[in-house]
Amino acid sequence: MTKQCSIVVVVALLAGIPAAAQFAVPEIRFESADVLKFPDNIHLGEAAGVATNSKGDVFVYTRTGHPTVSIGTARPYAHGGSRLFQFDRTGKFVREMGQGSYGFLFAQQVRVDPQDNVWVVDQMSSMVIKFDPNGQVQLLLGRKAESERVPAGPPATPAGSGAATGATGDVIGSRGAGAGRGAGPAPEAEGPAAGRGRGGPPGAGAQSDLFQGPTDVAWDAAGNIYVADGFGNSRVAKFDKNGKFIKSWGSRGLAPGQFNRPHAIAIDAQGAVYVADSGNRRIQVFDGDGNFKTQFLNVGTPSAICITPGPRQYLYSSNSNPPTDLDVDGEIYKLDLNGRLLGRFGKAGKLPKEFGTVNAMDCRSENELYVGETGNWRVQKLTLHP
Repeated sequence: MTKQCSIVVVVALLAGIPAAAQFAVPEIRFESADVLKFPDNIHLGEAAGVATNSKGDVFVYTRTGHPTVSIGTARPYAHGGSRLFQFDRTGKFVREMGQGSYGFLFAQQVRVDPQDNVWVVDQMSSMVIKFDPNGQVQLLLGRKAESERVPAGPPATPAGSGAATGATGDVIGSRGAGAGRGAGPAPEAEGPAAGRGRGGPPGAGAQSDLFQGPTDVAWDAAGNIYVADGFGNSRVAKFDKNGKFIKSWGSRGLAPGQFNRPHAIAIDAQGAVYVADSGNRRIQVFDGDGNFKTQFLNVGTPSAICITPGPRQYLYSSNSNPPTDLDVDGEIYKLDLNGRLLGRFGKAGKLPKEFGTVNAMDCRSENELYVGETGNWRVQKLTLHP
């Protein structure tokens, strides 16, 4: 066997082995706690987003039901489906923010910036919404569709058959191509032609602030805003601190600088941009202008990432299990900013200290994290003992 063939065989074998099995990664001891206390009349759905502010308050953006489409008017519109809750550092419920918001349809993420503004990313409305610490809307990025394409009901049946002829009233809404300006894909779905800009490659989108299923948001030290636009498009969009569009980079593919479902984004103190390219099973690193620097291939399927504060920063990445199987993968990795694996903890499952489809992580410190799980409908506070 030639040397070249041997390399190909080794790479092929490693591709089928979990990341933890390929490397001797130390296990990190940790404790978990369910600290959030809900009022009797409020319940948590899928915990799509979790974030904390400088006071330690916890914000949860949750999927509480399917959005509905109101019909019978000239422009059917979608509404409902997600809620944003705030808790104090002890887990006591404080308030609901943005109740009845026009852009709350299908929760994807929530983040808090250094000024304690709360940013919501909604996948179905294709919007990023900035709230100030008082809960007032300050900035909108993206645009919700002006109207929805209402799915057709079942065909009418012959008279006297006793069968229904189709439902009327509110129906579950979804979007597709042709749904109007700013329309996004149906939640968790993307088509081969989705996100094609005018004459551009698939996934590149338009050079504008119109998203197609955004997934996450982050900021650099100058306040510039970076949005991972990852379900319909496969790009990162950059804005200045006032929300003016600057540029975007990326398209759908395997090459460096291309993405397949960029699902999370984080920025370190030096301005390097880390993108969880979950469909390609890697984390890509760029400078603030979108120039490719390096990639980490040892993290499984990164669905959520966060970077710790402080002078010595670390990256945490969730090798999240797929929604169809809560019993595989699920561990969280700790890395330095060069991509070196420093440890791992947890596994897939439903018990405490296990994880079910982690969609969000917030790094309070090197040893304190919050994780939001869409598979287990919960938020866990993690305390690490390295």
